[in-house]
Amino acid sequence: MSTATLTPTGSAQPQHAVRQSRPFAWVQQSLTLAWRNIVRIRQNPEALADVTFQPIIFLLLFLFVFGGAIGGQAGGTWHDYLPFLLPGVLVQSVVFSTLGTGVGLNDDFAKGVFDRFRSLPIARVSPLIGAVLGDTVRYLTSIVILMVTGFALGFRFENGLAYGLLACLLVLAFALSLCWVWVWLGLKLKTAQGVQGIAFLVMFPLTFGSNIFVQTTTLPGFLQSWTKINPITYLADSMRGLMIGGDLQKPLLITLAWMVGLVAVFAPLAIRAYRKRT
Repeated sequence: MSTATLTPTGSAQPQHAVRQSRPFAWVQQSLTLAWRNIVRIRQNPEALADVTFQPIIFLLLFLFVFGGAIGGQAGGTWHDYLPFLLPGVLVQSVVFSTLGTGVGLNDDFAKGVFDRFRSLPIARVSPLIGAVLGDTVRYLTSIVILMVTGFALGFRFENGLAYGLLACLLVLAFALSLCWVWVWLGLKLKTAQGVQGIAFLVMFPLTFGSNIFVQTTTLPGFLQSWTKINPITYLADSMRGLMIGGDLQKPLLITLAWMVGLVAVFAPLAIRAYRKRT
């Protein structure tokens, strides 16, 4: 079968050039490759272990090991600590799960997967966007698993279901913004182990140096200064404001600003690094 078509001048034009010239063809191609990643997860369900068991372990560990002490200081129990803790652990779990995007991308390049993509009649950027969109399933899995566990323990949306769902969408959108950092690292570093090592060096100060587990006022003065500029602090405050009530406008605006900034800075860097490698 011929792979060329005739242009109005009579010259042959490759079939893949015709397909790539269609407006917004890259959108359909990106979604197709995103579905490829979802199918891979379905065929390899143990790849979801970090977003299924880890969130439950963190929630139960902090709730029952520290919940009595923290709740007791305020004259309560772990039941009183749960509404404060769950939004924070949800933020932590989804933020940690974004690391898998960069690690998986680096691993695919090492295995030559993207060399095969390059030979296909698709837009060059489609495999990259497809990899990011495909990992949305991982983020959603973490959210659903943790919320189901929280409801089983007695957590409820005190602001109503609509605001609770909006909180889940917010943390999902933040994950899609943050993952561009790890995509860029995954394209710049040589090994998946290197991506994972550097990412953990960044994520631990971001998550544990925030108000995810305790109120900012209980932290030492030097750590409070870091917490007040930490984007994870404002994301956690936004989640609590939506789920259980409280100050919402300021932390939500700051969170949205961080999301726009992360995409504006790291998405172009990631795409540039991707084009150099392909």
